[in-house]
Amino acid sequence: MMNGGLRYQFARLNIAEKLIAINILIFIVDGLSGALFGKTFSHWFHLPKDFFEFLVQPWSLVTYSFFHAGLGHIFWNMIVLYFASRIFLNLFDAQRFINVYFLGLMLGGMLFLLSYNVFPTLINSNTALIGASAGVNAVLIFVCAYLPNQEVRLIFFNIKLWYIGAALVIKDLVLIGMGENIGGGMAHLGGAFLGYMYARQLYKGNDIGAGFFKFRQSIMDLFKPKEKKAPLKTVYKKKSASQNSEAYNKQAKQRKIDTILDKISKSGYESLSKEEKDFLFKAGKED
Repeated sequence: MMNGGLRYQFARLNIAEKLIAINILIFIVDGLSGALFGKTFSHWFHLPKDFFEFLVQPWSLVTYSFFHAGLGHIFWNMIVLYFASRIFLNLFDAQRFINVYFLGLMLGGMLFLLSYNVFPTLINSNTALIGASAGVNAVLIFVCAYLPNQEVRLIFFNIKLWYIGAALVIKDLVLIGMGENIGGGMAHLGGAFLGYMYARQLYKGNDIGAGFFKFRQSIMDLFKPKEKKAPLKTVYKKKSASQNSEAYNKQAKQRKIDTILDKISKSGYESLSKEEKDFLFKAGKED
């Protein structure tokens, strides 16, 4: 009964909340196993700095994100992910969120590997990469680039999203310049770059995550049971990954149009940024 209740509660969560719950659960289990047995097997899921070690555990390019160094590390990552995802998921669906988050993680991980293997004399740390920061940065910088002039409440005052994004990128650049956590900083910048490029390309009508979406769909299809064809019955073909991608692109576009129209109704047409006006104009011509 309890298990059924937990499954039901988990199913009701949105994609970001599910990721947060999984991260917290893994953090607790990893901590308990270390306390009870003196060591854990989590190093098999961390992203090693050595390229040849990575080849032995390629899954670590994604799994590293589910492990954190301490309570403060996971707390701030999950807090930022929660608030950034609320803005993101008001505009786009879960599939695009997955694209941005996991592509950010992977690009961040690859930059981490690159930094250690191209500039080994600059980085003398022996630690592997852990933490969801690259994916979190990708989601946050995406919304900052997609809605740069959108204001959010930050404790006692409002601030535009692009100020927040710029501050985080500058912070990482300064820390790298000071020689602190260079590998981790490179991973953060990799996630931020992915989020920025994804948003800017989406403005132009290009979804750079479409290929990743199709790849995920093809993997999922491998594990789905094949349907038996019933005789003398019409069998409807399943939508292809490209058709699914086109459908959620259309939904995302309509969400953005609705958001802009809502902004016009509240603050007037002149409150729109140039990019929002251009997007609305282009959408009107296409319709």
